[in-house]
Amino acid sequence: MMKKTLLLNPPCFDQFDGGAGSRYQARREVRSFWYPTWLCYAAGLIPESRVIDAPAQGLQVNDVVSLVKDYELVVMYTNTPTLSIDRDTAGKIKEVNPNALICFVGPHVTIQPEDALREDRVVDVVARGEFDLTVKELAEDKDLKDIKGISYRNGSGVVHNADRGFTVDLDTLPFVTKIYERDLNYKDYEIPYLRYPYLSIYSGRGCPSQCVYCLWPQTMMGHKYRVRSVDNVIEELRYCKEHFPDVKEIFFDDDTFTANRKRVQEFSRKVKDLGIMWSATSRANLDRETLREMKEGGLRLLVVGYESGNDEILKNVKKGITIDQARQFTGECKSLGIQIHGTFMLGLPGENRSSMEDTIRFAKEMDPDTMQVSIASPYPGTEFYEYCKKNGYLKTGNMLSASGHQLCNIEYPDLPAEEIILWTEKFYKQFYFRPRVILKIVKKMLQDPAERNRRLREGLQFFKTMRSRRKYAQKSC
Repeated sequence: MMKKTLLLNPPCFDQFDGGAGSRYQARREVRSFWYPTWLCYAAGLIPESRVIDAPAQGLQVNDVVSLVKDYELVVMYTNTPTLSIDRDTAGKIKEVNPNALICFVGPHVTIQPEDALREDRVVDVVARGEFDLTVKELAEDKDLKDIKGISYRNGSGVVHNADRGFTVDLDTLPFVTKIYERDLNYKDYEIPYLRYPYLSIYSGRGCPSQCVYCLWPQTMMGHKYRVRSVDNVIEELRYCKEHFPDVKEIFFDDDTFTANRKRVQEFSRKVKDLGIMWSATSRANLDRETLREMKEGGLRLLVVGYESGNDEILKNVKKGITIDQARQFTGECKSLGIQIHGTFMLGLPGENRSSMEDTIRFAKEMDPDTMQVSIASPYPGTEFYEYCKKNGYLKTGNMLSASGHQLCNIEYPDLPAEEIILWTEKFYKQFYFRPRVILKIVKKMLQDPAERNRRLREGLQFFKTMRSRRKYAQKSC
């Protein structure tokens, strides 16, 4: 008999896009929500389960507490910036449902399960790493001692069972979009650089790249890229086309969708007949032939992690790509009509004012269609975290502001945390406040009323965020 199971992306800050599925655990400069894909995969394995995505659905703690009274197993996604808040929520759930088994999942508790399993026993169990099958066995009410991949408290302290291996045959997992259809409203999810409404799915797990800052391969999914068969992915896309007819774009949120080029080429040929618009992640070193096949197969946009415009910084973070390679790749994309959303980071190992200037200059040279800049955050379990800890660069304090926006928790000898925050604002202004960029945005707004309304809303949100960050940084200086 299965336990009645709730999978919860818990409430947090207003419009906090930091939960299950998000690569940036913070409220973004403009409204954005990623699907809680991990939770939905687990839900697909548990009959009559339910997924609640509190941030996207606008639910507060009291709303969630009123919904959990009858559940026997509550699985909550958490991460470093919100762990204490999520434990408070778990405590409130325990007050109204003391017999519920509360399980925490996510990168932080995978690395440091003891941070959740304190003596107050608010959290009963942690499912470490990839948790789909682990949570399924919890729902099946198996004896805790027989479940791989969990940590829990018994009479003598915290017990860590043997690790669970990675799921190899991903074709055996359910279509996550069936759970989206069952439990979520796809119109709650919006990413500024993707067509609205969109759907997000994984075609594989893991990433062969060794980037020192990247959380997911180092904590959850590993460095081997395990993939679904192309035919299995195509089958899910057919399902999406039939059941979500007004969705305008599919986004493949693999860590690096283009890691296996032959597979990408096979997929691009097979997806062409479906007539689906899609976007994906990529490193900035893909060859022209693969890019051409992707474009012919319906690719609209690539999310590209440039990160830095300084070769020494790229070497420090083990990016495995040079500035010249990124230039070549970007030129190929532009000549083929592939749009780019570029992502950059400030505060990486070896960063200084000169390297940050290099990155801003490089971003303007690459001139992606849209871009975002994040403050480098050393999460427990990453090589970046160990580097900062060893050298005394970790700054104590919160990773998030009172409103949920990203703060800087690193500080180098000649580069204070507050200055890195101010450089992010400088970066955005120098990139977006160029006459040509402004003209392009205005042109799109005049051509499309929906685009106009979205851009106006995003502009107001962006300036509000920058003002809040500036006040914090100036106050801290």
